[in-house]
Amino acid sequence: MLREAARAWVRPDEALSLSLVGDREMRELNRDWRGQDRTTDVLSFPQLERGALGDVVISLDTARRQAREGGWPLRTELRRLLAHGIAHCRGHDHETKSDARRMALSERKMLGADGMVGDSLSAGLGRGGGTSPVGGSRR
Repeated sequence: MLREAARAWVRPDEALSLSLVGDREMRELNRDWRGQDRTTDVLSFPQLERGALGDVVISLDTARRQAREGGWPLRTELRRLLAHGIAHCRGHDHETKSDARRMALSERKMLGADGMVGDSLSAGLGRGGGTSPVGGSRR
């Protein structure tokens, strides 16, 4: 299911690395790369090499919790996190409202529905979940 989504959202001339990890490993990554000693749902590491889109790391433990809290299937949450991660790899962010709107549009194009940032904008938060080593996170 994630493999099919990635194939649909990543151009044939791009490479994307996707890793599913537990909260423990995600906390270590978040601490090492963002200086935040807590788990998060997804981290994105854009790559500058030609043909490399980036690396997306998703915490399966956190995705399960968020799916349960959101009332939707795990596969839906995983797709939302993947779309969010890919949007960050493509250079999108959600630090300002205008940036968040552009990122929400990118997620919507991939998902066919609101993603993490779009949901946050609808809720009037102005900042969505986030995942780049530079950006914030929902958790």
